[in-house]
Amino acid sequence: MIDSSTVNQLVGADVYGSDDAKIGTVGQVYVDNDTQAPTWVTIRTGLFGTSESFAPLDDATFDGSAVHVTHDKAFVKDAPRVDADGELDPSEEQALYSYYGNGDVATHGAPTESPLYDQDADRGVDAERVGDHGTDAHGTNEHGTQGHDTSGPTTDDAMTRSEERLHVGTERVEAGRARLRKHIVTENVTTNVPVSHEEVTLSREPITDANAADALAGPDLSEEEHEVVLTEERVVTAKETVPVERVSLGTETVTEQQTVNEDVAHEEIELVEPGTDGTTTTDTSAVDRDARS
Repeated sequence: MIDSSTVNQLVGADVYGSDDAKIGTVGQVYVDNDTQAPTWVTIRTGLFGTSESFAPLDDATFDGSAVHVTHDKAFVKDAPRVDADGELDPSEEQALYSYYGNGDVATHGAPTESPLYDQDADRGVDAERVGDHGTDAHGTNEHGTQGHDTSGPTTDDAMTRSEERLHVGTERVEAGRARLRKHIVTENVTTNVPVSHEEVTLSREPITDANAADALAGPDLSEEEHEVVLTEERVVTAKETVPVERVSLGTETVTEQQTVNEDVAHEEIELVEPGTDGTTTTDTSAVDRDARS
């Protein structure tokens, strides 16, 4: 059972959908301001967990290391985007209730004047009074500062300096598709082929003692014909289809360098010494770091 006693254990726990697919990890836990019962969690998804989706804890289970919600991964990731800014106002909460179909603000006991809060967030109050962390409606506390730093005048004598770190990774996406397609192309082929044929030749020979008998074998005068069959070669063509090669598609990985250019912010701490007319001394650790970078 998920109740107020397990709130601190939920942060960072893996979250699985009803399809047993991992959705992400718990980023923040939202509790009812009156009962402190956990009602919603944000689930960090995407590259480096940069996106957060809200999911209800209705009927969800927690086994000490993982949270199992009653909706599948795709459904949770498509939930309405709500800024995880420490407070869910009634309209945002109503949009989530409508999407998940688990009731509405009224049936869950969260009236307009009592919104749900992130368990770790500062809770602002009306401008006329100071709230749990000593802040008014504008976020200004009794020390004259805004926000609630993890150190400094609201906690101890030290100040925490923070900076953003850039994390760069890669993801594989479809860049295009290549296809093999063949079609028929007709081209003209010219070649020389030798062909032969017969032609008529006429030869004459005088009457001699050697051929006189053949020449005088017939009548003295007569009419007759002799014929010779002439032949020639003609070009005959035939075509056959033969395989000549095999062509297939493959891929190879080519690595290239790409430059990433992003702005990252960091805090710098300055020392204001008394009697120096506002002259400040920049924290040397920040200067050294910038010089090295």
